Amino acid sequence: MKTIYLLKTCEINLKGENKSTFERKLFANIRKQLDGIKVRISGRKGRFFLAPDDNIDEKTRNKIEKTLSSVFGLTGFSIAKMVEKNMEEISKTVLEVASKQFNDGVTSPENVPLTFKITARRSDKSFKYSSYELSCILGGLVLDNFKTLKVNLKNPDFKINVEIRDKAVVYSSVYKSPGGLPSGISGKAILLLSGGIDSPVAGYMMAKRGCAIEALHFETYPYTSEQSKEKVIELAKKIRTYLPKMKLYFVPFTELQVYIKQNCKQEEITLFSRAVMMKIAHLLAEKIKANSIVTGEALSQVASQTAENIRFTGSHTTYPLFRPLIGMDKQEIITKAKEIGTYEISVLPYPDCCSVFAPPHPVLKPVFEKISASFNAIEMDALIEDAFAKIETLTIT
Repeated sequence: MKTIYLLKTCEINLKGENKSTFERKLFANIRKQLDGIKVRISGRKGRFFLAPDDNIDEKTRNKIEKTLSSVFGLTGFSIAKMVEKNMEEISKTVLEVASKQFNDGVTSPENVPLTFKITARRSDKSFKYSSYELSCILGGLVLDNFKTLKVNLKNPDFKINVEIRDKAVVYSSVYKSPGGLPSGISGKAILLLSGGIDSPVAGYMMAKRGCAIEALHFETYPYTSEQSKEKVIELAKKIRTYLPKMKLYFVPFTELQVYIKQNCKQEEITLFSRAVMMKIAHLLAEKIKANSIVTGEALSQVASQTAENIRFTGSHTTYPLFRPLIGMDKQEIITKAKEIGTYEISVLPYPDCCSVFAPPHPVLKPVFEKISASFNAIEMDALIEDAFAKIETLTIT
């Protein structure tokens, strides 16, 4: 009996002639995220199996299962047993799986019998029993060996699945994976990563749509602390758990922010700072051959995110500008941040450059032509080029 993993895909199955491209990318990402653990992936038509070495230890098995729970492109996976296609082996394995579910994995209110369902699927039509016959035989076997169990075909406490293919595969619980598309299938995106709640969620959501994420952070030391920088690194590490690879770029932004503060109206500081960030993100996208930029903006959540302000800041790049949170309210974003594990890091009390230099009364609805002229009047190209040249790169592992 060999323990394998049944991999479940969903959206990939809807693709047409290029489905194999998505599948190859998914399998390559799984191998990269397993970080050296050797596995074999086989199967076809949306039914794939991952087979590790027979002699893996518990630590390696935990690493495999943790990885499969965080790979974009998978909707779920099951720990399965693969045996020969004979009723003796299949029956023995079904009873083992039922025993584990009955004794370890499933609880019910006192004095309420547990219920189960057997689902059999016979892809190999040469096998002696039909899918229906196999379900009946194995269901009866479970009932004979577990007297308190009851059958419930609509809403059972647990299911046992049996698939007859080249071999027989038996599995029960399905563990959740994030779904979406494989990282990198939609190209590479630059994420403007602050230390706040919103931007990590935005990065996660675009990664789920197949973007390989590279993060860009603007630091204003000594106005922000070393703890603020470490906080951003920890956020990047959380996002990295869903990705096969990731880099974090640090822009020295102090000189630019001080210059902006000294040379524009107070209410324009935040807006001009964000415009400069967009210019630098554009330059980085050109350098590393990214095809898009991602921000954590949500319409009218803060003063810099009114429609007029978003129009102005977004005008400083010609790359597609993705704002996956644009229609979400703050509580929805917080809920998602807690789900992906970034919230507790984001709320640590170390401010970023945006909050340190924020004016008390920022401009809300500027006239595009006037604000653009005001921005262009304070020439910053040399400072922008200097900051871009001093970018530091950190590979997130």
